[in-house]
Amino acid sequence: CSGGSGGPTKDTTADKGLPVQGTTLTYDPNTLVNNGEPITLEWWLWDGEEQFTAFADAYRKIHPNVEIKVVNQPWDDYWTKLPLALQGDKGPAIFNIHNSHHENILPYCAAYDIDLDAARTDFVGVNGHVIDGRVYYLDYGLMTGLIYYNKAMWSAAGLTEADIPKTWEEFRAVAKKLTIGEGGSLSQAGFNFNTSAYVLLLGKHYQSGANLFDKEGKKVQLDTDVVKADLAFLTDLYGVDKVGSPDFGSDSDEAFGQGLSAMTYNWGHYYGTLKDKYPSIDFGTFQTPVGAAGAAPYAYDRCNGESTPGINKNAPAGAQEAAQDFLKFFLTSDELLKNLCLRYSLFPASASLADNDEIAAHPVMKALGSIDRYIWPGPMPATVEERAPRLLAECLRHGWQLRFIEHMPLGPRETWSSQDVVGVDQILGVLREAGFTLTEVGRPDRRPAALWRVAA
Repeated sequence: CSGGSGGPTKDTTADKGLPVQGTTLTYDPNTLVNNGEPITLEWWLWDGEEQFTAFADAYRKIHPNVEIKVVNQPWDDYWTKLPLALQGDKGPAIFNIHNSHHENILPYCAAYDIDLDAARTDFVGVNGHVIDGRVYYLDYGLMTGLIYYNKAMWSAAGLTEADIPKTWEEFRAVAKKLTIGEGGSLSQAGFNFNTSAYVLLLGKHYQSGANLFDKEGKKVQLDTDVVKADLAFLTDLYGVDKVGSPDFGSDSDEAFGQGLSAMTYNWGHYYGTLKDKYPSIDFGTFQTPVGAAGAAPYAYDRCNGESTPGINKNAPAGAQEAAQDFLKFFLTSDELLKNLCLRYSLFPASASLADNDEIAAHPVMKALGSIDRYIWPGPMPATVEERAPRLLAECLRHGWQLRFIEHMPLGPRETWSSQDVVGVDQILGVLREAGFTLTEVGRPDRRPAALWRVAA
């Protein structure tokens, strides 16, 4: 827990003599927040404590009566604790959002008290977040995936920057050169995707012109020939080319950081993870390869927005007032937003940072070039994306039977529809994409649930 030093003190000076921040969407710091009376807010988050605390500290310098305590929670704990804390007025007034938890968190969010037209002028992607004419969070940056490679291993294999692959077949050849092993035993994987395969597959099919969701945006399209071909390509990298193995570096993030793998796939946030946790690794990045050289694909990959903080609608009135004021400060603090984009390797959503030299010089941004040919398919439900494959793997390990019940909101039947549930096709598609072979058994004994035989 951090943020500020000492308790908040009464503020009696409205006119701070400070300029108004922002371009079209603006923030005037020359006001009294909470009538200048001392108030303390909590701001919950799961990462980036240093960067987010900088916002709280900068705001405190303007408004000494407002103390914002930053509370850092582990990711898995965060999404269990946060919805419970937001149900009453004792929860955090400010909290970070990931759009994969949109449905669970939105009921506790207060709408932003901002000029939407001004926000549309100053930030990209605003319209994708408008609900009944209001927004509850925006994006401060856009992230996508790319290939990370170990420069020492690259050089030892006789490769140079000229060998950075543009196509998947070139990538396959490079991965073979980077693989070291003898007698079926690996000492260095050319490419390790053990914990990132499903993320790669969720974006790779865009290169073939296939969308993740159907035209209505309701049904995930994973059980397709394109996805099957993409999965077969990855499977062959291990099974045929022997560039890696599920049993060698089971966590591909850790394996690359520990120098066991020459290449891995991950999103922009991994750049900061490597710098923090594995500072001795000298690594580079390059754009995800495509099917054919010289031809721009429909999209290189999917992308996703990093969300601005939410405001707790159940917080006391004074806390909500201060949180709304802080939110405007957050959205118009270009220097601090720039540092967030650098931390997470993001294309900035703020138009005033679009041509920022420091962001353009970031290695990930240089490798990607632009965000133009990347697609945001909408929020990915975290329960399906993260937990279903892990649950099934655990069941296979212990010989258990796993039962999925299609999610239905509680309440009278007329309050839900089949279009709003996490359906069987979506669940089966995610599990197949994660590498499981599923064979339908049927419905023995007239039981309501269909059974599927699973092989890893």
